[in-house]
Amino acid sequence: MEPLCRKVLLIDDDPFFLKVLSDAFSQNGFQVVTADDGIAGIKAFVDNAPDVVISDLIMPRMGGVSTCMEIKRLAGNREPVIILLTSMFRGAPHEHEIPEMGARVHIPKSTNPLDIVIIVEQLLERHQYRPASS
Repeated sequence: MEPLCRKVLLIDDDPFFLKVLSDAFSQNGFQVVTADDGIAGIKAFVDNAPDVVISDLIMPRMGGVSTCMEIKRLAGNREPVIILLTSMFRGAPHEHEIPEMGARVHIPKSTNPLDIVIIVEQLLERHQYRPASS
C-alpha cells in the first residue's frame, strides 16, 4: 500500500506551539500548512484543501469555534477532519457524536504532539472508510 501524503492545517496564535506541532506532523510524513489566527486559517483552508484542520480555541480576530464552523460550511460535503485544541480543556481527547463548538474532536493542548499525530492518523483512517453521504 502506498503511503499518502496527507495535508494538515494548523491554526494557532502561539508560534512556539505551532512550531512544535508542525514539526511533529512533518516528521511523520504530513504536509503542513499553518495560520496564526482564524481568518488566516479560513483563507489557508480555501487555498490548500487540507485533509485535517486543527484549530486552537482562543485566538485573536476570529476564535476557534467560529473558524471551525466556517470551515465546515465552506467544505460542504468534502469536510475534513476538524479538531479543536485548547489549553482550557483538561480531560482526555474526546470525540463527540455530533460536533460541539464546530468540531467533533476536542484535544487538550497538554497532549503530547506525537500522540496528536497518532490520533489524527486514526481519525483519517476512519474518515477515509466512512460511507459518503448522498
